[in-house]
Order: sequence, then C-alpha cells, then structure tokens
Amino acid sequence: MDRPNAGQGGRKGRTSGKADESETVPKADNPRAERKAARRAAAEESRKQGGEPQVIEIRPIAGKARMRSRHWGLFLVFMLMVIAPISGVAYYLYGVAADQYASTSGFSVRNEDVSSPAELMGGLTQFMGGSGGGEADMLYEFIQSQDLVTKLDERLDLRDHYTAPYAADPVFGLEPDGTIEDLVRYWHRIVKVSYDQSTGLISLHVRAFSPEMAHRLSQEIIAESQVLVNALNFTARNDMLKYAEQDLADAVDRLKEAREALSHFRSRTQIVDPESDLQGRMGVLASLQQQLAQALIEFDLVSTDSGTDDPRVTSAARRIEVIRDRISQERLTFSEEEPLDGTESYPTLLAEYEGLMVDREYSEGAYAASLAALDVARANAARQSRYLASYLKPTIPERAEYPQRGMILGLASLFLVLFWAISSMMFYALRDRK
Repeated sequence: MDRPNAGQGGRKGRTSGKADESETVPKADNPRAERKAARRAAAEESRKQGGEPQVIEIRPIAGKARMRSRHWGLFLVFMLMVIAPISGVAYYLYGVAADQYASTSGFSVRNEDVSSPAELMGGLTQFMGGSGGGEADMLYEFIQSQDLVTKLDERLDLRDHYTAPYAADPVFGLEPDGTIEDLVRYWHRIVKVSYDQSTGLISLHVRAFSPEMAHRLSQEIIAESQVLVNALNFTARNDMLKYAEQDLADAVDRLKEAREALSHFRSRTQIVDPESDLQGRMGVLASLQQQLAQALIEFDLVSTDSGTDDPRVTSAARRIEVIRDRISQERLTFSEEEPLDGTESYPTLLAEYEGLMVDREYSEGAYAASLAALDVARANAARQSRYLASYLKPTIPERAEYPQRGMILGLASLFLVLFWAISSMMFYALRDRK
C-alpha cells in the first residue's frame, strides 16, 4: 500500500521538478512556441491538482494532398501562357506555313597567274593583277545590294512568287504592297551569303517556294556576279592598257630629249666621244714625253763633245725647249682652267658628257620597261585574267527543308516555359512580401 503512494509521490516529485524547470524556461518570441509552453504549463498544473498521469498528444496522420486555389491558378496560367501559344505555333507551322526549298551553290573570284618580263622591273605584275580579295569583297556586298534585287525582280518577277502565299502564310510570305526596301529586307531573309576571307570562297544559300525557282534564282545570282566580275576585269584591263601606253609615250619623249641633248653636245664641241679624244691626247702627251727624253739624251751627247757655240748644241737645246712648251700646252687642256685657245676644259666636257650619257641610259632603260609593260597589258587585255570559278553548282532541291518546324517549335516551347516559370516565381515572391 505504501509503494504506490511512494511511486505517486515520486512521480509527483518528478512532475513538480519538470514544472519547476518549465517555469524557469524563458518564453520564446515565437507565438506558436508560447502557446505550446502555455499548454504544457496547464497540463502540469492539472496533474498537480488531480494527480492524473501526463497525456502526450499525437498529431493525426497527414491526409492526401488536395488541389488548392493557387494550384489551379498556376495550372490555368500554364495553359494560357504555354500550352495555348505552343498549340497555336504548332498549328501554324504544320498546318498553315508554306514549304520552302533551298538551293546551295559556291564560287570564288580567281586571277590568272601571268609571268612576264615586267616581274624583273620591280614587281609590276603584282601592281597590275592583285590577289582578287577586293573583288570577292565587292561581290559579297553586291549579292545583298538593292541593285541586284531590282535586276532579278525585273527578270524573274520576285514579287509575284514570294507574295503568292501571303494570304495564307503572312509570316513567311512577302507583303504584296511592299516597297523596294521591303523587298530588299525580305531578300536578306531568303538569301544567305557566307564569305571566308582567308580562302576567298563564297557560299550562297537561296530559298523559294518551289524547287525550280530556288535553282533558277541561284543561277541568275551567279550570272549577275559573273557580269560584275567581267565589268571589273574590263575596267582593269582598259586602265592597265591606258597607263602602259601613257608610260611608254613619256619614256619615248624622255629618250628623245636625252639623245637630242647628246647630239647638241657633239655638234657644239665637235667631239664625238670625249673619252676617246682624251685617250688620244694622252697618247700625244706620252709621245712628247718620250721625244723629250730622247732630246735630252742627244743634248747630253752633243754638249759633251762640243762647245756651247756649236750649232748642234744650240739646235738640241732649242728642240728640248719646243718639246717642253708643247707638253705644257697639252697639260693645260687637262686642267680645270680654260685652255689658251678658248675651248672648254676636258674636266668640264667629261662631266657634261657623263651626265648626258647617264640620262640616255636611264631613258633607254625606262623605255624598255615601258615597252615590256605595254606588251604585258596587251596580252592581258586579249584574255580574261579575272574569272568566276564555281566549285559548287546550284543544286536542285527535292525536299522542303524550310521552315524548320521542329527547331522553331522547340525554341518557342523553351522560351514560353521559361517565361511562365519566371513570371510565377516573381508573382509569389511579391505576394509573400506583402
């Protein structure tokens, strides 16, 4: 009989201890925690008064998840923002959009390599020919220009072909009442040009609503490109020929002037070649030197055997004096001072003559180079040095590859789902902040 009381007393002691501990626990700031602490304190108080055992509350098992209003709202928004637009895009792509056929071609502008004597005259061939990179750049811009669109519209009636499906397919068709700017803008959609500057290759991708039109349009673009290349080639050949003829005429005039100056010098000085004349005078001077040496020897021999009044001694001395005077006069012609007879000195004549010879040699070299350049220009004018080389003929499509329905539908689905998810998260984030 005493044990139960002791046990109850023990339990009461433990419960009272827990109550004391609960009384010492500070209250939480959270209202939910405060409510739990209040219920716990009330239960402890009731046990103190009635001596009943502690009752542990067990929450019921969670039931099945149910659709709430916000879930139905998200689903409705998903249907409106994702499913409905995707269905519309799929219906338009697979049920309304007209089939488009693509023709592919490739070409490049090439220059014929010509080896000529002009290569020895300072690389004139590179100046005349070029590498063709500039022509490829111009051709790339020409294919996308309004000029080409206008020409092909007059020849193939592009408006009639591309506006035909507009009533049923306004997205991929051309507006019937559009201006030439609208046609050029639509041209950039259906004609794609790729240009590799390192190799000079141009790739052409043309789309149309029929295989025949796509193939013919590719052929006409290549034909007009060939016309442009021929026009550039004709202009370059004419310019090259005109400049070569002008250079030759200038070289001929310069050569004539140099030869006339040389002829005037010879008629003025009465000397055909001052260098040859100088060599002759040097020979005369050498001969006088030799005669002077002989005369001195003869004078020494005569003066040894005879007296000073001997006629032979006088004649030998007179001969030596005459030879020395002649040597002095000959040497005056080689000095920079004017000779006694009033003619020009040989150094002056030689300097003038050498200058005239240099002018004539330079004029002759320029004339030879100009004549060689004219021959090269005439040879290039007789053949086509620039031409359009097609490495891929325009293809005839057999299956419609455009519009790319799968890719367009996939991209549309991706962006619509991302837009719906981001919009939903932003909506709930703003609502929770209120």
